[in-house]
Amino acid sequence: MNNQTLNAHSIGEFSRFITAQKAHMKKQYDQLLAHDLSHQQWDGCFQRNILIVLEKTYQDALTQLKTLPFDHAGGTVNQGLADITKSVLAVFDGFIDEFLLIVVDKHRTSCALSNFPDEHKPDQVYLSAVRSDIALLWRNFALDLNAYFLKCR
Repeated sequence: MNNQTLNAHSIGEFSRFITAQKAHMKKQYDQLLAHDLSHQQWDGCFQRNILIVLEKTYQDALTQLKTLPFDHAGGTVNQGLADITKSVLAVFDGFIDEFLLIVVDKHRTSCALSNFPDEHKPDQVYLSAVRSDIALLWRNFALDLNAYFLKCR
């Protein structure tokens, strides 16, 4: 198997792993939200729980990625970014938006959150703050991923 075929196969495996994570993420979010509500910790639960779930997902993704074989021979680095990093990060296209839609829908249909308008129907300011925090998690994940691939060269 040549390096492009091996890398394509590993990226395919990783993509299947990420697709499977979506159900786990929803379940984990539901559990965290139920815990918060049962302990009357609704203030900030949208932001807090999204970040907890995504941080765990990114950690698990990096761990999974490190188990997959990649061939770095002939790989290039452009402005400090390994070419394989771009290919792996592309697996996440639309990932955050899809997860946010699921969570926002969960909050908007939750009777338990209906008495807490900021959490029940997060406004654009709240969503922007959450997206900003998500961007920091994403940046750290991307940097860790790239550092791993650069080290493997």
